[in-house]
Amino acid sequence: MPLLTHDILRQLPKAELHCHLDGSLRPETMIELARELDRPMPAPDAASLREYMTVDDARNLEDYLERFAITLSVMQTEGALERIAYELAEDAAHDGVRYIEVRYAPVLNVREGLSLEQAVEAPLRGLARAEADHGIKGRVIVTAIRNMAPSVSQELAELAVAFKRQGVVGFDLAGGEAGNPAKAHRKAFEHARCHDLACTCHAGEGDGADSVREAIHVCGADRIGHATRLIEDTSLTDYCNDRRIALEICLTSNVQTRAAESYAAHPFREYYDRGLNVVLNTDNRLMSNVTLTDEYMHAAQSLHFNFDELARVALNGFESCFLPYDERILLIADAQRDIDALRRSIG
Repeated sequence: MPLLTHDILRQLPKAELHCHLDGSLRPETMIELARELDRPMPAPDAASLREYMTVDDARNLEDYLERFAITLSVMQTEGALERIAYELAEDAAHDGVRYIEVRYAPVLNVREGLSLEQAVEAPLRGLARAEADHGIKGRVIVTAIRNMAPSVSQELAELAVAFKRQGVVGFDLAGGEAGNPAKAHRKAFEHARCHDLACTCHAGEGDGADSVREAIHVCGADRIGHATRLIEDTSLTDYCNDRRIALEICLTSNVQTRAAESYAAHPFREYYDRGLNVVLNTDNRLMSNVTLTDEYMHAAQSLHFNFDELARVALNGFESCFLPYDERILLIADAQRDIDALRRSIG
């Protein structure tokens, strides 16, 4: 196989299923919005702000999550939310992403008067504009937070269901895992599932394989976010493999949060070799200072993935997305055609 370059992997058609809106702002936009809204920023210019927002000193997941208070401070208006969603999709399109699921917790965007409905409608408008301008298809996953009351999660699940045919394709649970079990939010997951809305759940990142077991068997998650420590439970790993439960792998953020010691030590390679349904994602483009192409490069350089293997990972993303089946089939066919053309062009 030819040597994989950043440009080759940028051209590879990709889907991103795990990307946080409030973790993927442009620093330039943060500076501009802070001035408009009279909000303080911890750095005076975009370059220094990008450096500050890149998390390279976290001891754990909770440390990593502290930076989100800064981005959320400028995400409290409809205009800001629409702009940030548009720019995220635009950046992803330039990175070779054909389809993106953007997740966030609207309850964190209503601190200054927005309704929950407005906090969903604004990003959906931004994603629709990006699709018209750049051809990238974008959808929303509404996310609940583990350390909030189950009643809040229930409200967010109901919100997600209300927007099910308007651009919201899934329900999620995020936040610090340790001491915040997913089972406390099982009724919210049940509401989403009983209204035919797909579910994913952060698990196995800040806690062990039992967290993944709870997400699957108690909450009924269709996909698992991160699943870094799933590998510790052989039986559950086999269960995920047998039922093709997609694992939303985020290499860089897992290294930053110490969920993995290094790129080379990440279980992504073993998951793939064992046949699991794995998908690569950025998690947070700002805090992790990565593009999706960068994540593919890390897989190639540190975990020795070749072109055909990464093409399979890319197709997994299209096959595992929360779009209706007929829309997935079209995306898969287009991606397969362009992968074959790219393979021919690089020999």
